[in-house]
Amino acid sequence: MQISIFAKNLDLTPALRAHAEKKLAKLDRYFDSPLSAQVVLSVERGRHIVEVTMPVEGRLMRGEEATEDMYASLDGVVDKLERQIHKYKTRLTRRSRTEAQPQPETAPELEVVRVKRFELKPIPVTEAALQMELLGHDFFVFRDADAGGAVAVVYRRRDGRVGLIEPEV
Repeated sequence: MQISIFAKNLDLTPALRAHAEKKLAKLDRYFDSPLSAQVVLSVERGRHIVEVTMPVEGRLMRGEEATEDMYASLDGVVDKLERQIHKYKTRLTRRSRTEAQPQPETAPELEVVRVKRFELKPIPVTEAALQMELLGHDFFVFRDADAGGAVAVVYRRRDGRVGLIEPEV
């Protein structure tokens, strides 16, 4: 597994790096192809926060844990990722079984209850974030005027800040 570890507001000790690599290496056993992971370790107001992002078979697995101890945060985020992977693998198995069997007329896993349509106008990221706030939504889809009109998404992060998703095509 290829692991990139970044530290904010703390010194990344060799012991902490080794612990993170050892814990995340456990996730390799769930997949045939080699994995990569981006790990961000940070300390904010006495909270030890670990964020892990892993691209897995075209999907993005992400986990975040905050405790009073960095090692406990690492253990917790790996547990969360293992649950996500198990859920993902179970869905794949269930889907492959149901595809082999005849499908009933109406058996959706998720039901779309509302459809909204709106025009995507090119606007700057700051304007999109403001629109999201004014609408009271957790995300806002727009065409990024600063990126040549490419479709992008601003979203409200758990920490209250705003994130930006720029799809790669």
